[in-house]
Amino acid sequence: MEKNIKKIIIVGMLGSAIFGGTITLAGYKLFFDQPSVNFLQGNENARFSSFFDSNKSDFIVPQGMNFVLAAQRVTPAVVHIKTFSEGGMVSSDKNMDEIWDWFKDRYGDNDNKDRAGSGSGVIISEDGYIITNNHVIENSDKIEVILDDKRKFKALVVGTDPTTDLALIKVEAQDLIAIEYGNSDEIKIGEWVLAIGNPFDLNSTVTAGIISAKSRNINILRNKENLTIESFIQTDAAVNPGNSGGALVNLKGELIGINTAIATSTGGYAGYSFAVPVTLVKKVAEDLLKFGQVQRALLGVSIQDISAELAEELKLEITNGVYVAGINSNSAAAQAGMKVGDIITEVNATKVGTVSALQEMIARYRPGDKVEITYLRKGQEFKTNMVLRNKDNNTQVVKINKVERITDLGVDVLPLTNEEKLELDLKSGIKIVKVFEGKLKAAKVKEGFIITAIDKIKVNSAQDIEQVLKNKSGGVLIEGIDINGEKSFYGIGF
Repeated sequence: MEKNIKKIIIVGMLGSAIFGGTITLAGYKLFFDQPSVNFLQGNENARFSSFFDSNKSDFIVPQGMNFVLAAQRVTPAVVHIKTFSEGGMVSSDKNMDEIWDWFKDRYGDNDNKDRAGSGSGVIISEDGYIITNNHVIENSDKIEVILDDKRKFKALVVGTDPTTDLALIKVEAQDLIAIEYGNSDEIKIGEWVLAIGNPFDLNSTVTAGIISAKSRNINILRNKENLTIESFIQTDAAVNPGNSGGALVNLKGELIGINTAIATSTGGYAGYSFAVPVTLVKKVAEDLLKFGQVQRALLGVSIQDISAELAEELKLEITNGVYVAGINSNSAAAQAGMKVGDIITEVNATKVGTVSALQEMIARYRPGDKVEITYLRKGQEFKTNMVLRNKDNNTQVVKINKVERITDLGVDVLPLTNEEKLELDLKSGIKIVKVFEGKLKAAKVKEGFIITAIDKIKVNSAQDIEQVLKNKSGGVLIEGIDINGEKSFYGIGF
């Protein structure tokens, strides 16, 4: 008898197996029907017999079933990532402890608990750049990378992109074995693949499966600007907590995806896993390396899949395409003459039959890039070239290293470079480059001071600071590093 039981999609669980006394498996939730599961124990497997006798000299592994070469090629390029989050804050100046004593009553004892997590990553360059999932390394104070040969390195975060759940980190090493990129556009449903990672802290684990589906949207990522991209490769290769950020490869040993999520009712593997396609991984990694953040190109339209119900309601003759439900004014689509009711079928001659497929295709480009869109209008096919724009409706790329003003504090700030973070051993921080009349000047904060946290919340940008200060009353505690490299606190009243 079937039971309707909530079933969840777990993302955080793959890379965040929390230990040190408290294990937290952070996840994203969906609802599915739970199937019954039967397990075989002991010698029950004896009922199965092999068609092949490997002891015979003429034994040959069937073509397309030999996973050894791919496993040997890829395993050295997959790393084990361990993350650590420190609880509480300790001042290097004992006089500052009195300030902290005044503030600490607001916070519970949970803030004093250290946490640790585990996940996987893939080496993409010989000089130490590694791609992983954002949820593997977010909110961590320390990141440790363990290579397949057991060498350990401290890692620095180069950049993150929560909209695709990807992150780029860097270790100071040379002559590493880097993975080769494949082409996720060319993979076929039913094709054999391998998943390689570190589930449950079991290093260099290889599992096999097939491609079950492509361009799968499972609604696990959230973004207030609605810019998330979900176009996952679905497989039945066994993936478990700790596999997040690991490699999904073809039988040539080429990277075709980064393992990110599982469908589960128990917290462990239950049949399906999901990977970000490598075509998107490459673009995100290049953006994070070059600009420090992802450059998102947009058509400027509201879109939806064409269901049978929508097709019947709107009297559409096809269901394989993406329906344009709205067009933003002065957007790329508006400038190209598209209208509500058009059906997008191709991007640069590549067919796109779903919203997730269209979003992933456009996400490969940057603002200012030109694409050819094929669409249907009242049954007639049209083609148009459009110049993609960013969320601000222009064609400029956005660089992260620009000076910004925080009026509430009376300062201009600049994000730290990766080199500065590495030199100061910081995972967060933003530097004050100019002090005006305001609260920080009154507190005698000097130019060059680096703000690392406000009320124990890490900050990396002016937006982070403004978000923390929003709706604050009474006072806040600012933690940072002064120009002499000493850790200091400032209590600021509001």
